Amino acid sequence: MTDSIVRARVIEYLAALSAHDVDRIVACVTDDFVNEHTSALGSTSTGRETYRGRLPAFLGQFDNLRYDVVDTIVEGDRAAARYRMTAMFEDHALDIPGVMLFSTRDGLIAQRTDVWDSLTFLRQTGMAPE
Repeated sequence: MTDSIVRARVIEYLAALSAHDVDRIVACVTDDFVNEHTSALGSTSTGRETYRGRLPAFLGQFDNLRYDVVDTIVEGDRAAARYRMTAMFEDHALDIPGVMLFSTRDGLIAQRTDVWDSLTFLRQTGMAPE
């Protein structure tokens, strides 16, 4: 798979998240998709259908959720995307930087590892002191 195809899939995936479009999101991932979170507030799941089942609750927590891609690096079937996630969460404006690492297979995302700081989220929502 070419770097441009991998980059396009990653950009499409993040755009689908920003659009709150569950069908479009899961169309980007493999049946055995691994959704890994390194943040203490996140949790990992395996399988496209498990991921599909979790997406409505995740997306429902955030108004105006948006993932803006700051930079991407692609090498073969792997990619890294630095992003800024912005949203409203219970009347609190969020602006959280992070990095997603992707492994792709046959034009789809097989694994996503999301790296972001839980403390930033807790501080921006008033759940932890500055």
